[in-house]
Amino acid sequence: MEKPKAYKLLAEQEGISNSEAKSLIDRGLVYVGNNKVMIARGEISPKTIFIVQKVEKARPIFENDDLIVIDKPAFVNSDEIERQFKGSQLLHRLDRETSGVLMLVKNEEFRQKAIAEFKKDNVYKEYVAWVEGLVSEPFVIDQPLITEKKGNKAYTKVAKNGKPAITEVTPLEISGKKTKVQLIIHHGRTHQIRAHMKYAQHPIIGDESYGGRQSKRVMLHAKKVTLLGRTFEAPEPKVFGHFGS
Repeated sequence: MEKPKAYKLLAEQEGISNSEAKSLIDRGLVYVGNNKVMIARGEISPKTIFIVQKVEKARPIFENDDLIVIDKPAFVNSDEIERQFKGSQLLHRLDRETSGVLMLVKNEEFRQKAIAEFKKDNVYKEYVAWVEGLVSEPFVIDQPLITEKKGNKAYTKVAKNGKPAITEVTPLEISGKKTKVQLIIHHGRTHQIRAHMKYAQHPIIGDESYGGRQSKRVMLHAKKVTLLGRTFEAPEPKVFGHFGS
């Protein structure tokens, strides 16, 4: 008997369209037991029971005539947020798997002013993450990065001919063989934290592309941004608090 494809069985079980089911699997939201379903078109037993992780709603933190600041949930593309908040334009991006402070601008004049601040490295960007291994002392990763496109995916690595990038790492809490760290970044390259933490042999938990173990999500959150004298903060998701216990 022919086995059904995972996304078709999921669509049937959830009462959704095939494309919605495929999107849920591609986002990393579908599990069988504790195992993530990796391939939407993979064949699977017709008796399989799926577990679908729910996505939080995007929540505005701040809004004025110039910008709107969102607490972006994990598993959502920055572009989707832009479409959700009409009349605004992304000022920067967060990876789909990363949650936290995302800023969108409402006019060109403010956008140019903000971009100039990013270029001068005048924007304070603080993240929090759970990483593999024990980090007992603060350290700084000052390594140039280069980003390559593989298919439609970006992959970043340390390379002598790369662009300058600095990440400051401070341990906050140790639990078992993992550490919660504060990360302050300068420059803000594509996948900077993910590539730097892999290089430091402390990959982010859940970040399988960069050597982290499987988890329900990539344990990286953009906690605080200061731009043009204003500070915006997105509280850590609940999972970050009890992840160490």
